[in-house]
Amino acid sequence: MKVLVRESTKSQGSQWQVRMDQHVVSFRSEAEARAFVRTLESRLLAPHQLPNRQQYAAG
Repeated sequence: MKVLVRESTKSQGSQWQVRMDQHVVSFRSEAEARAFVRTLESRLLAPHQLPNRQQYAAG
């Protein structure tokens, strides 16, 4: 996934956008946008355990 942080040119005042492929999330400040990206990246990079077949059968 490609993640970009940029200042929005379409709105009045300072507004920042985080673009994740074709999805866009707007923020009031650059700091908020960059904090969101840090949280997103840490969650994406966190270890994830895939369920085993027994968990599927029990559910």
